[in-house]
Amino acid sequence: MPDQSAPFPPSADIAAAMQQFMQNMQSVFQAQQPGVAGLEGALPKLPLPPMTPELSALQKDWMGQHAQLWQTFIERSRAEAAVKQQAPSATEAPPPMAPVSDRRFADASWEGSPVYDYMRRAYLINAGYLKKMVEEVPAEDEKARQRLRYMVGQYVEALAPSNYAATNPEVIKTALETGGESIRQGIQNLLGDMDKGRISMTDDAAFEVGRNLATTPGAVVFENEIFQLIQYSPLTDKVAQRPLLMVPPSINKFYILDLQAKNSFVRYAVEQGNTVFLVSWRNVKAEQGHLNWDDYLENGVLKAIAVVQAICKIKQINVLGFCVGGTMLTSALAVARGLGDNPVKSLTLLTTLLDFSDAGEIGMFVDEAMVQAREATLGKGGVYSGKELASVFSSLRPNDLIWQYVVGNYLKGSKPMAFDLLYWNSDPTNLPGPFYAWYLRNMYLENSLKVPGKLEMCGVKADLGKVDMPAFILAAREDHIVPWRSAYDSSRLLGGEKTFVLGASGHIAGVVNPASSGKRSHWLQGAQTENAEQWLDSATEVKGSWWPEWTRWLATFGGRKVAARGRLGNDEFSPLESAPGRYVKERA
Repeated sequence: MPDQSAPFPPSADIAAAMQQFMQNMQSVFQAQQPGVAGLEGALPKLPLPPMTPELSALQKDWMGQHAQLWQTFIERSRAEAAVKQQAPSATEAPPPMAPVSDRRFADASWEGSPVYDYMRRAYLINAGYLKKMVEEVPAEDEKARQRLRYMVGQYVEALAPSNYAATNPEVIKTALETGGESIRQGIQNLLGDMDKGRISMTDDAAFEVGRNLATTPGAVVFENEIFQLIQYSPLTDKVAQRPLLMVPPSINKFYILDLQAKNSFVRYAVEQGNTVFLVSWRNVKAEQGHLNWDDYLENGVLKAIAVVQAICKIKQINVLGFCVGGTMLTSALAVARGLGDNPVKSLTLLTTLLDFSDAGEIGMFVDEAMVQAREATLGKGGVYSGKELASVFSSLRPNDLIWQYVVGNYLKGSKPMAFDLLYWNSDPTNLPGPFYAWYLRNMYLENSLKVPGKLEMCGVKADLGKVDMPAFILAAREDHIVPWRSAYDSSRLLGGEKTFVLGASGHIAGVVNPASSGKRSHWLQGAQTENAEQWLDSATEVKGSWWPEWTRWLATFGGRKVAARGRLGNDEFSPLESAPGRYVKERA
């Protein structure tokens, strides 16, 4: 590594450095993809498809677009050469082409050069052709087609000319403007990320859990080897008699619901006069590698409900589950109802799957061979790495979560901006192998939870129809993890009165949409039909966050108003440490 104070190195050194740089970058990208690499057996090969009239027409259109683009490139090159030579042009300059809307190619340097303009447009033609071809080739079923879309998408996004130094004019311009400093800084960024084992998406130094993330005041009032239970301090003089227990997903850190004060759903719930408890799942190590699904229900969710009941001295509480946390919570309630218990007054589910018939983009990876492989390696014990899971999620959005940071961090030598959501995204959680393998088979592969009496959990045959308390179900319209129509179908499995609300945006932004922001919109009061589209057609769109709507709904189940408790916990469950606790700070 050259001295940081050294001037711009000679061209031969630059070439050698860039060659080594690209090799290292490829290594980091491959390290980001262990989950994808591990799924190669589940992904289809890409044989040459038989020619059909549709494919023939598609190919003809593709060739025509390239011929037109080439002709325009030749004419533009000649016209610009004539201008540079101060000679009359042999041909008139071609009319301007349609603007490119892709943000990867938005910089003026792409438009300013015929060569770079040609490269970006040729790439977009090829990318469009390949994506359209996926829709035309024969596929065994929709899951197979989803896999083809994914596989082709990985190649298409990786091969964008913006991802490589030699074919990105912004990279070259930045290197010249900085006297090579951007190259040196890019290599430094790359080496730093190689030490981390991941691509930096945000300024890690800007955040710290407990300092400026997960700062809603409270205390840990119970813990075991699976979770810590946090009780938050009241922020109002009066509170609802019934407390609220939140169950976040065990595959992520809970502070997605408690980022900063301005966008904390936890703090908002407390400010609305609720006594809020929250489950903080342990970031498991080898010692917890034996834990299974039943352990998480019995010693996790059901234990948390019992502790909240004991602290607040009340028989029924309100509960909320987010994503996999919602699946776990509903499963636990099915167990409780099967045993004749009724500990919950109301149920809130945020972007939760109960019916896995259409399990979103994650579902395309799961088949019998993949599940058997996970059962063989993790089913009896072990830890499924949170980093591996995070890489799979990143691969679903490669432009947003991989390549823009490769270009910005390594090719341009920039530092990523501070962004709390992306800091959380880079802070994954390990899972116990038996829990993970059981979840894959019984939920994603066999979809057993939706069938009354088929799935046994904690010794009880589960029937979601017996989960009959009033339920508020939120889905997100652009959610690629939990498709909103699947969330709607899932809600119909529950036995009680249901309020379904559809938020704008995706899996995370659709949930973390502060009431104060006034952003986005939501749909509600649609007709309760079997068809999700019919519900949406009859629903009313309301501007702004869904949070106030949920607050009004929850208030009807809170009971009378009582004075806020002067202490956290009780004699049996006294505070162990301040929120957010130790468990959430443990790194994968």
